[in-house]
Amino acid sequence: MIVGLAALGAIVGPALVPYDPTAQALALRLQPPSFAHPFGLDELGRDILSRLVLGARVSFFVGLSVVSVSAALGTLVGAIAGYFRGRVDDVISRVMDVLLAFPGILLAIALVAVLGPSLGHVVLALAAIGWVGYARLVRGIAMRTRELDFVQAARALGAGPPRVLVRHVVPTALPAVTVQATLGMAGAIIAEAALSFLGLGVQPPAPSWGTMLDAGRSHLFDAPHLTIFPGLAIALLVLGFNFLGDDLRDRLDPHTAAATMRH
Repeated sequence: MIVGLAALGAIVGPALVPYDPTAQALALRLQPPSFAHPFGLDELGRDILSRLVLGARVSFFVGLSVVSVSAALGTLVGAIAGYFRGRVDDVISRVMDVLLAFPGILLAIALVAVLGPSLGHVVLALAAIGWVGYARLVRGIAMRTRELDFVQAARALGAGPPRVLVRHVVPTALPAVTVQATLGMAGAIIAEAALSFLGLGVQPPAPSWGTMLDAGRSHLFDAPHLTIFPGLAIALLVLGFNFLGDDLRDRLDPHTAAATMRH
């Protein structure tokens, strides 16, 4: 429900909000929540509710873009490494080990700092480090799947590696990748908010939950609503994706489903 409502708001919300998210009313700046402005106004007199709704689009765009690219690339690389093993697996594993040796957010900050602050560069930086988790996951599944009877039978019947990967190995890994992608959405949303908070993401006046937090930290005591509502939006959406990922894991994992039915 949380994810669905947030997605609906991101899709149709901007057409329904009563105020322009970039319209300024300096005479009313820092106005607290009221009937006309349920979430109050920011330091430039802009409606916070309208900016939150438009900022949801940024969060979903970054999350979906990063997860799509990372999952596709990571699944392909992990399947190749786990199926072929040997030297191919050694090379890919060393590359993953190097990337995992550094905190992901620091690598993203460095990449965006080099490329320049923009939404596209945020997606590129997060995807450049996000594929590693999917690759490690799929690699382990591929190493187990290649030894199963139905894969051995397909190879005995003359199926080549591309066909085995596409028809057998990758479909076997899709449930786990789906769960990982759901949880990855939460991570991408937090990372985008962190980069925007540091001034490396979406640039003003475009609304982003991270930039809204950054603008509100200088008014923590005289106008706390500037940080409360963007912070709650990030926390609730991330919590929703975590709940969704946990539920999908329970439903898609046959061992967990069997245990649940027994109990």
